[in-house]
Amino acid sequence: MKVFRDLFRDYRFAVSFCVLVVILLFGFLSFFSPYDPTLWNVVPRDMQPSLKHLLGTDSNGQEIFWQATYAVRNSLIISLIAGAVSRVIAILVGMISGYKGGTTDRVLMFISDSLLVIPLFLIMVMLAMLVREYMNLAVLGLLLSIFGWAWDARLIRSMILSLREREFTKTAILSGSGTVRLVLNEYMPFTMPLIFSTLINNMAWAIGLEITLAILSLVNMSIPTLGTMLQWAISYQAILLGRWWWVLTPVILAVLLFVALYWLSVSISEYLDPRTRIQRVGA
Repeated sequence: MKVFRDLFRDYRFAVSFCVLVVILLFGFLSFFSPYDPTLWNVVPRDMQPSLKHLLGTDSNGQEIFWQATYAVRNSLIISLIAGAVSRVIAILVGMISGYKGGTTDRVLMFISDSLLVIPLFLIMVMLAMLVREYMNLAVLGLLLSIFGWAWDARLIRSMILSLREREFTKTAILSGSGTVRLVLNEYMPFTMPLIFSTLINNMAWAIGLEITLAILSLVNMSIPTLGTMLQWAISYQAILLGRWWWVLTPVILAVLLFVALYWLSVSISEYLDPRTRIQRVGA
């Protein structure tokens, strides 16, 4: 409880936390939707927002409010899969590379550096085209996770290199602690703030990339996400036809997600970082 009280003193955490709770509740409403998100022409087309249709309807004959609830839920699922899987890869690569050193370090960092310098977006577009027939939430999340760990693995490695030279590492080794126990008990508490902040950043990155791939029609367009909602609006020229409610709904939701995730990451990182905590106390 004390941690939350301290965090809520930062307006960025308070605002982002409230926004994310509202967005999560909004996505949870999809379980109570009266409409199947894959069916068309279930409501009148191109209706403006009203009491009957809160966010209006689109040219596919779908109610935008309920489509948006599915879109938020599915985009969050994709980002969670991408973030969680890529964190596992980044932790394993970063800790093994930093602790073992030598040839193991050089090989793992060569793979990591290769992913950082090659044009990942073009490769992702090619892979998305190859697996487009099998594209679903899990496949898209795993595809994004394959390319979302390299930079974070380098950050974790640099921290492990520093921790490896400290006295408590030598003490733990001399006391007979195994590698796994040393990493879990000694190194993990130091790396958790970095892991958590990179997880949130990676989720925002995954949502942005999903929207980009959807605009290029490289995902399953029958699955409602923030990206597919925006792509359908663009395809039907909603902007030119003045159907602002159709375009603004996914755009506003995406912007709120990006800002909330960024502020949440920054505020938690600063709180967990001992240096910034000392500066706050001193101030």
